[in-house]
Amino acid sequence: MNVSAARDNLPDVVELARTEPVFLERYGRRAAVLVSPERYETLMTAMENSEDVAAFDVAMAEEGPNIPWEEAKADLGWE
Repeated sequence: MNVSAARDNLPDVVELARTEPVFLERYGRRAAVLVSPERYETLMTAMENSEDVAAFDVAMAEEGPNIPWEEAKADLGWE
């Protein structure tokens, strides 16, 4: 949907975005995506989880001594 059409029909476009992503186009190219707040939160959580997994994998691949769990908890103030 082009941006002008979305602007002219904004209430309908917002309603549609509750059930599916709405791709907004400018000059025939995708410029933005409108999604529901719930879908946005789901996507952000998935991205953050993926970043955490990637960071964990990098940390596990590092050379050096491991830190015992009890020491890590103490360093974090979890005891």
